Amino acid sequence: MNDDAIKIAPTARIYPNTRLGAGTVVGDWVIIGEPPKGCAEGELETVIGDNSVIRSHTVIYAGNTIGDNFQTGHGALVREKNTIGNNVSIGSHTVIEHHLDIANGVRIHSAAFLPEYTVLEEDAWIGPHVVFTNVLHPMCHGVAKCIKGPHICRGAKIGAASVILPHVVVGAMTVVGSGSVVVDNLPQRVVAAGNPAKIIRSIDEIKCPWDYVEHPYPGPDDPRTNLR
Repeated sequence: MNDDAIKIAPTARIYPNTRLGAGTVVGDWVIIGEPPKGCAEGELETVIGDNSVIRSHTVIYAGNTIGDNFQTGHGALVREKNTIGNNVSIGSHTVIEHHLDIANGVRIHSAAFLPEYTVLEEDAWIGPHVVFTNVLHPMCHGVAKCIKGPHICRGAKIGAASVILPHVVVGAMTVVGSGSVVVDNLPQRVVAAGNPAKIIRSIDEIKCPWDYVEHPYPGPDDPRTNLR
């Protein structure tokens, strides 16, 4: 068996019409290609790119298109019809609902909940136990017309145990402090915290308390920032 071989644990279940990339490792009790309600086995194609690691007890529904170097923790759930880029990781026991757009380099930590119609741009970072919401008025008779999750822009970071309300846009490189509740849009390159979250400073004012680096995040003119 060479390095390009696909390794699938004997307890895993891979449904028809699933395509796994070279070098992918599938752990024990993983399910890939689970058909969503109303679809037959194999009706929707499921694609996972090269060199991915799907850890034990993860369930990935059919109809997902996932890039290279994808990783899950243990017990992650990824529902159907998501588009997920390269170099994305999803932590243990995190739930990804359907119809999300997750770009390259996104990292989602453990026990997070991301509902349908959420957008995560490149290099967004989602801390553990973060909850996104996508409905302003649950059980409203017109709810199907306005379901929309948050839009997290490039490089933004959402601190642990924060809650982001529906339709909210978090600007590029913005940092949301742990335990915050974000009810309104936030511009790029700020730090916001609290319930409801308020802007408290620019990210350019953040200092490393141990002086390991001058600034934790690159400035707006640094090519590493790469803002849209």
